[in-house]
Amino acid sequence: MRTIRMLLLTFLILAVPVASFAQFGVSITIAPPALPVYTQPMAPGEGYLWTPGYWAYGDEGYYWVPGTWVMAPEVGFLWTPGYWGWSGDRYAWNDGYWGPHVGFYGGVNYGFGYGGVGYEGGYWNHGSFYYNRSVNNVDVRNIHNVYRRTVINHTRMNHVSYNGGSGGINARPTRAEETATHEQHRPPAELQTQHMHAASTNHALLASVNHGRPAIAATAKPAEFSGHGVVAARQAGAPYKAPANKATQNRAAATRSNENRAAENKAAATRTNENRAAEKAAATRTNENKAAENKAAATRTNENRAAENKAAATRTNENKAAENKAAATRTNENRAAENKAAATRTNENRAAENKATATRTNENRAAENKAAATRTNENKAARAQPAPRQQAAPRAQAAPRAEPAPRAEPAPRAQAAPRTQAAPRAQAAPRAQAAPRAQAAPQKAAPAEKATRPPAGKQEPRK
Repeated sequence: MRTIRMLLLTFLILAVPVASFAQFGVSITIAPPALPVYTQPMAPGEGYLWTPGYWAYGDEGYYWVPGTWVMAPEVGFLWTPGYWGWSGDRYAWNDGYWGPHVGFYGGVNYGFGYGGVGYEGGYWNHGSFYYNRSVNNVDVRNIHNVYRRTVINHTRMNHVSYNGGSGGINARPTRAEETATHEQHRPPAELQTQHMHAASTNHALLASVNHGRPAIAATAKPAEFSGHGVVAARQAGAPYKAPANKATQNRAAATRSNENRAAENKAAATRTNENRAAEKAAATRTNENKAAENKAAATRTNENRAAENKAAATRTNENKAAENKAAATRTNENRAAENKAAATRTNENRAAENKATATRTNENRAAENKAAATRTNENKAARAQPAPRQQAAPRAQAAPRAEPAPRAEPAPRAQAAPRTQAAPRAQAAPRAQAAPRAQAAPQKAAPAEKATRPPAGKQEPRK
């Protein structure tokens, strides 16, 4: 259903321009005058396309709309001139239009590239228009996109300005022109409309005044009817024949035609507006449906994304928590093992140091005690020995008094090992050598002593 609606809308869009630009502008019973003979003014610049002059019809009869250069409304567009055509019992004007191809313009030889079929005045190439200098007046100092190609007109060289009817051009649209007619078109530009209106108000352009030879046959730019860009007609295309007393009838017929056309246009515009309103309502419903669908799809997408993001965040947090817990556990275990090993090494070192210290202390104390005991014993022994007896002097000679034996000197106290050096085990202080005991008098002298001792009962005389 949606596809059918879009196709219908596309058909309506394509159909509206064709109906608008194919309709007849005016319908009268008098044939238009012949086309005047004139030269083309110089192109004002790049991008301007030539639109040939033509006879239009107003309240005072036919008037000439000068040919002029016009900027194309879009790159790639060409101008299809309007033309008069015989239809039934009267002449009708077919409006010109812009489009990608040149359509049927009645076979009228307007000149300057419009020889009756197609357009030989130039072409578009990569966004630039190239001008054929054989049929266009172009200043190559300002416009460089030019070429030369001879144009051969296959139509009879005359200046007839209408198709069909008595004395008109007998031409029918080709297949390519029929195809171009049904393409999407654009109406004349706003400057072209202003140009035609300015011509309708210029009394000198009336055919009844200029007799088919207008003083302003062409202009360089639209609606500029004075200055160096204005070109006058060299001659009329054919002898001018003033209309008979039918001018009033033609004017009345034209008025009725205009009134009928206005009513038809109004009815067509009303139907078009109604159709557009219906299409707008359909487009509104379509947009609302699309908006609702897009909103629902976006909501579902957002909800799915939110759920996915939440699940991903939960998994990420759980993984991070597990990793952090495992890392913390490993860290605590490593720290506990390191602390335990450090404590064990510290205790072992302390125990070894305490044991070594206690060993050294005990050895030092033992050595000191042993040395002290040795000295004490030696001193006691030295004091306990009696002094040696004096030898009895010979009787004959008073023996000198025996000198008391020298007292044995106490042995030097053993020095304690220095306590400052804890590492090497303190060597036990060498045992203090016992002082040599005071030698008693030789035992052999004892008999002598006895010999010299006075007999019992006799005392040694006192000295």
